[in-house]
Amino acid sequence: MLVNFLRLNLLLKNQLHITPLSNKTEAPFELLELADPSRKLIELYLKEGMCYIATLNEITVGVIVLSKINTTTIEIKNIAVKESEQRKGFGKILLKYAEDTSRNLGYTNLLIGTGNSSIKPLTFYQKEGFEIEKIEKNFFIKNYSEAIFENGIQCKHLILLRKKI
Repeated sequence: MLVNFLRLNLLLKNQLHITPLSNKTEAPFELLELADPSRKLIELYLKEGMCYIATLNEITVGVIVLSKINTTTIEIKNIAVKESEQRKGFGKILLKYAEDTSRNLGYTNLLIGTGNSSIKPLTFYQKEGFEIEKIEKNFFIKNYSEAIFENGIQCKHLILLRKKI
């Protein structure tokens, strides 16, 4: 546990840099599409949200998009880490960054959604203090033109989780 904490701190302080996406920079769709296969929906929430890029030695390894829901609540619309860089703590760092940034902007609630078939993300978010708020039945069937399957399960329902920050 202590080794993981020290590794995260080292990455945060010395190597991993998280910065807002500039107007001149193309959004990293290859990363964003790891978490959301709909380019159309990604483009919609990029217009209204704030996109942050995580770089390690000048290479993009992660991305997170935050979108205001109301004066107290902000939602993580997308969070993704490059496949070759997963399971190294970058997702945890991105979540912590989203939490700190949201708190600094005056929000008290942080939401994140995932599919019923996204077993690893659902476990990860709960370990990071998010609690299931509600389930939107058939969300992915209504909003995506093609069926999504993960872990041998059809992704049908959106599970929305909340964390007080």
